[in-house]
Amino acid sequence: MPGYFVHNGQLFREGKAVISPDNRSFRYGDGLFETIRIINGNILLKELHFERLLRGMKLLQFDIPEYFTAAQLEEDIISLCKKNRIEKAAVIRLVVFRSDGSIYDIEDKRPNYIIQGMSLQRYPAMPDDNGGLHVDVYPDASKACNIFSEVKSNNFLLYVMGAMYARQRGLGDCFILNQYGRIADATVANIFWIKKQVIYTPPLSEGGVAGVTRKFLLQKLPGTGYVVNEKVLNVDEILSADEIFLTNAVRGIRIVGKFREQSYSSGITKEIRRLLMDEWA
Repeated sequence: MPGYFVHNGQLFREGKAVISPDNRSFRYGDGLFETIRIINGNILLKELHFERLLRGMKLLQFDIPEYFTAAQLEEDIISLCKKNRIEKAAVIRLVVFRSDGSIYDIEDKRPNYIIQGMSLQRYPAMPDDNGGLHVDVYPDASKACNIFSEVKSNNFLLYVMGAMYARQRGLGDCFILNQYGRIADATVANIFWIKKQVIYTPPLSEGGVAGVTRKFLLQKLPGTGYVVNEKVLNVDEILSADEIFLTNAVRGIRIVGKFREQSYSSGITKEIRRLLMDEWA
């Protein structure tokens, strides 16, 4: 049976065209998105997802009407999951965008949105990481550090090309460099590293996307006895780390087993992953 998606609060069957060729998201990447995990009808890290979405919309100067609320989006998401019978374990993609217009002629600054859902089992597989991911640096382009860097923007070209580079070389992921040659994040994740039992992650000023799992861990870990700091990250620092892990709102915590020829342990990372899974249970 065909599935359904939501466009501006209305249900449509998959395959229905609801945007025009003049759509600003299609033309310019004018919008942003969230990728959300659903377990047993619950939106994981719900508050952090909607907080990031609304913060990004304000930064991108959307005119946000009174009816566009986190509560309405939550209702649409849960209704869609029930309609598609995927509420036990699903991945939701929520895309917000402006409608039609040229780059200077914005006809309407109010948000439009599309919500798609799929069973978690159908979510695209990543390279096997049973022994930890093998990662490297994407060398062909870098990310600017500016006020838009942390937005999960519909203009995702750098990350797309980084992911293609990783797949072509059999890597689990690639680190994305910022304009200063330091590591900002990975193609689908934020990065953490551990050295002498201290946990580090780059500050958002380094150009990485403001990940919700990243924020959750920064809030949660200090209260469970871990020492966590934000610190700039270069390749030399990675090579001297004891452990490395990547965080993503759908895939959770993924262990990095190898960067180039350097191998890493994973004892503390597995403890942190169990803590996150307990929160998601």
